[in-house]
Amino acid sequence: MIYFDHNATSPLLPLARQAWLEAAEQFIGNPSSPHRLGSRADAALTAAREQLAGILDCDSPDIVWTSGATESNNMALHHWAASRESAEEVWISAIEHPSVLEPAKSYFPKQLRLIPASRSGTVDLNWVRDRLRRKRPACVAVMAANNETGVLQPWPELLALCREEDIPFFCDATQWIGKLPAKGLGQCDFVSGSAHKFGGPRGVGFLKCPAQGRVQPLLFGGQQEEGRRAGTENVAGVLSMMAALEAREAALRRGEIEMRLRWRRQFERLLGEALPGSVVVGAGQERLWNTVSALMPEADGRQRWVVKLDKLGLAVSTGSACASGREEPSHVLAAMGYAPSEASRALRFSGGWETTEEEWTALSAGLVKVHRGMQPARV
Repeated sequence: MIYFDHNATSPLLPLARQAWLEAAEQFIGNPSSPHRLGSRADAALTAAREQLAGILDCDSPDIVWTSGATESNNMALHHWAASRESAEEVWISAIEHPSVLEPAKSYFPKQLRLIPASRSGTVDLNWVRDRLRRKRPACVAVMAANNETGVLQPWPELLALCREEDIPFFCDATQWIGKLPAKGLGQCDFVSGSAHKFGGPRGVGFLKCPAQGRVQPLLFGGQQEEGRRAGTENVAGVLSMMAALEAREAALRRGEIEMRLRWRRQFERLLGEALPGSVVVGAGQERLWNTVSALMPEADGRQRWVVKLDKLGLAVSTGSACASGREEPSHVLAAMGYAPSEASRALRFSGGWETTEEEWTALSAGLVKVHRGMQPARV
């Protein structure tokens, strides 16, 4: 099976698996326990915290270990809900992942304002600038890279705007981290990430928190993580995550994304030539090197594409895995101005670091084969 759904989850890297096995054998104690085995586990977590802080460019005490980006995102929004003034608005981009949008709608049913997105897939910076002249929000949340389209968001510019007005800024960097350099993300007040998006294990992630002030915990029942997140830390998972992230950061330093970007662009050219009527969403914008969201030619529905490609040994998706099973079109494409009839034709192809040029070529050939099979027979 050729796997093109890395934005949903990536296979566990062998070195991350080895790191997990070694940590599970070596650090058997609870990091909160007072004996030497507990102290060793706590020291391993501290070293990993310093390691991640160096990658993000923040202080190590700012890092809180979590079960993944969904928990991290909920924790950040819970903090804002518990600490803001009730009348203050909360600005969140209309193209955020459901794990940001859904808790935001729950916590701020009347104060939530969605930052619009352009047809190209980026949030509207001018909307933010103009509105800031008239109103000061309690906080702003915009992701680093969109999980469906791969379009990179102007988070550095938004961070600068928020810094000028002393407004907390939250960046869900789940799709960015492990694919692009993470340096500088730690300057945001909150940053979330998840190991399984870049070859680490499932069930572990982090939230970078503000250096100053009390963070309101989402989970209660223990004083772990300086009282910010109750529950015994996943030592083996954290060390496995850091092994994977170090491998990805090393690949970035070696410039290994350049050829992978060429493979993606070549695939997009072949797609346009072989399948008239197909459209690459966010074409012309800076996007993740591994991601293509495309509107397929008119057919009997995108699920039919997925099923037929699966039979050919090609695993692709229709968008966010967290929204799968729903009948509604993508909220991301809707925010970009695509009609429901257009959005219903969207497929997402997301490769990984181990995806080869030959596999991208096989994907384009598979799409052509499926498309031909969907055409009505001539009489």
